Amino acid sequence: MTSVAIGPADQLDPRLLEHRRELTGYCYRMLGSSFDAEDAVQETMVRAWRGLGDFEGRSALRSWMYRIATNVCLDQLSGRQRRALPMDLAGSPFPPVQASLSGRRPATAWVEPVLDRQVLPEDGDPAERAVAKESIRLAFVAALQHLPPRQRAVLILREVLRWKADEVAQLLDTTVASVNSALQRARATLAAAGGGVPAPRSLDADDRELLARYVDAFERYDIEAFVKLLHEDATQHMPPFEMWLRGREDIGTWMLGPGAKCRGSKVVPLSANGSPAFAQYRPREGGGREPWALHVLEVENGRIAHISSFLDLDTPLFRTLGLPTLIE
Repeated sequence: MTSVAIGPADQLDPRLLEHRRELTGYCYRMLGSSFDAEDAVQETMVRAWRGLGDFEGRSALRSWMYRIATNVCLDQLSGRQRRALPMDLAGSPFPPVQASLSGRRPATAWVEPVLDRQVLPEDGDPAERAVAKESIRLAFVAALQHLPPRQRAVLILREVLRWKADEVAQLLDTTVASVNSALQRARATLAAAGGGVPAPRSLDADDRELLARYVDAFERYDIEAFVKLLHEDATQHMPPFEMWLRGREDIGTWMLGPGAKCRGSKVVPLSANGSPAFAQYRPREGGGREPWALHVLEVENGRIAHISSFLDLDTPLFRTLGLPTLIE
């Protein structure tokens, strides 16, 4: 990840910074990467800062900044292959033994996680916040990557952010008819790839107890207790590796084999991609524990249905997400 210098903080108009978090969420949905989203927002701030003197107020400042951010994202997406999740690339799960030999792709191949606190509003209308939370779930973000960039922008602006068709047309320098046509095509493609924006849901007391038992079993590395918390057909994947596993028995076999290096780890509870998540720190030589993986969980019907384990290998994931890089 590269950072763009935008000058001393006191040179930035506070009105620009007010929109940083929501713009990060927009760019993340567009790009499927927390690294790229941060870069895109930095570039947006640069362009807005430089152009603020010429901004004549013909539109709201927020709309103007979204226009800049959209252009930045479209530039970034030009000529790029779409990001994906391992199960999108490999048609069938790996046996646990073969999984340890699976291929490894560059970080740019994968949809990456993002912390809720980076992209979700702190307050506001509860219904809007619920929709925003669901619209950063990994499966939905991965499905968005199937859309051509302009269709992606139209769908996010119309379906997630609830912009009117004429507002989107003005942002994209096109017609309302073109926006409506793009939205129709985007909906069809998204439905084929996995559906629209997920319905809002929340964790209940039983789910929170389940997560507490998950943490306890993982830190004790009690795999028998751990797999009992998973659905029978639970899945797990581990970017940057192509491998993915299906079935709690295979996940348990993996954890007792190559995954046994995680024994003695500590985990820190978080919220990422609108879901419960845990930052895992493995013991390191010389003492202390260092970053190993960010696990994003999906809970369904009282069990863990899916584990997305993003390994801190090819990119400084923990540093980029603002997480500690060493704990005791």
